[in-house]
Amino acid sequence: MSAGVALIARRTIRASAPRLFDAWTTPDELRAWWGPKPVTCSSAEVDLRVGGSYRISNLLPDGRIFIIEGQFRVVERPHRLVYTWCAGEDRQSLVTVRFEPRGDATEVIIVHEQIPGDTIRDSHGTGWTGCLDGLERHFTPA
Repeated sequence: MSAGVALIARRTIRASAPRLFDAWTTPDELRAWWGPKPVTCSSAEVDLRVGGSYRISNLLPDGRIFIIEGQFRVVERPHRLVYTWCAGEDRQSLVTVRFEPRGDATEVIIVHEQIPGDTIRDSHGTGWTGCLDGLERHFTPA
């Protein structure tokens, strides 16, 4: 993987680091919150171990399916995940997610690196913001 560009997205959510880590890595929970609206997660597979893979199917409003997949490089429950990211035609990039306790909440910090250019970075930034919106809604009582 080459250098590329990076982005950082963050959100403080009223939930514990272990709960957020589990929501990020458990297929049933991923399906409940993943994806920037109006995209939804139609399926998720997670083999949560170093060297294990994941695959997330995003259902787009027009009915197309967009696949994101990769391999876990670091799994440190409940504080950190590092995994490769391959989406569509994009070359492989790298995602680090940290879960940092902040009193009765946790700051979720996403660092997405080795993105091939500014346009793709901006698109990923919109996607990550939408995912954090969904994760926050997942933990906000109705």
